[in-house]
Amino acid sequence: MESIRIEKVTIADIEKLQNIGRQTFLETFSLPNTEENMNSYLSSSFAFDKLKNEIENPDSKFFFAVLNDEVIGYLKMNSGKAQTELGDNNALEIERIYVSREFLGKKVGQLLYDKALQIAKERKVGYVWLGVWEENHRALAFYKKNGFVEFDKHIFKLGNDPQTDIMMKLIIDFSATD
Repeated sequence: MESIRIEKVTIADIEKLQNIGRQTFLETFSLPNTEENMNSYLSSSFAFDKLKNEIENPDSKFFFAVLNDEVIGYLKMNSGKAQTELGDNNALEIERIYVSREFLGKKVGQLLYDKALQIAKERKVGYVWLGVWEENHRALAFYKKNGFVEFDKHIFKLGNDPQTDIMMKLIIDFSATD
């Protein structure tokens, strides 16, 4: 397999971002949720203007995982006021890491996670945090394997369905060498 590249998303990539975002969210969450709630979330969260504003926000960053010119996953990170909840200037939020179903288990998520951790270290933040749906056992295991610990819970609205996310964080160790 050729090597996977991590590329920064730009305004010119909005359609690709919409496509990979919708595809991976559907692949991950369509079975346990209603079509109505999925459609509501997808239409609002991946609307052109919303993504354009997020890409233009200096406190949000998107990256694609690309293999043979095909986008196979993506990462969204937030700092400062762009964070969905905490808003701690000493923190970086991983809002999304999603990988196409056919590439799950092939280290694509790890590459995207490593990119987020690299940026967190460059910015010298104290910790990285995220929220994971309590029923997303694969993601929970992934983050625990990477050293994240649970610290709280919050409600995530999928359409009209309130769901519980487990909030997790990782303290950044600057003494470790890469």
